[in-house]
Amino acid sequence: MLKAAFIFVAEGADGKKDRSVVTTPAVELTTVGVVDYEEAVEISKELVEAGIQAIELCGGFGHLGTAKIVEAVGEKAVVGVVRFDKHPGLGNQSGDSLYL
Repeated sequence: MLKAAFIFVAEGADGKKDRSVVTTPAVELTTVGVVDYEEAVEISKELVEAGIQAIELCGGFGHLGTAKIVEAVGEKAVVGVVRFDKHPGLGNQSGDSLYL
């Protein structure tokens, strides 16, 4: 079974409590809301230590935010992204302009 995660950034999110798990016969998907890139890095490290093999990032992660997650997990997981240059949930901005 593939253990995967989807991480999204949202104002007021708390990565310790704003999460859910959906399990299907082929995939166990953990969804986590985080408040910023710093929290996303820490949560990403925790997820790969718990066996997550693939992480998909929401469109709120800009190029630099994505690079931070790739660096944080190294070879322990693959990282993919949903791409928005200006995310509608972040006031039509990239997370790069908000969190760096």
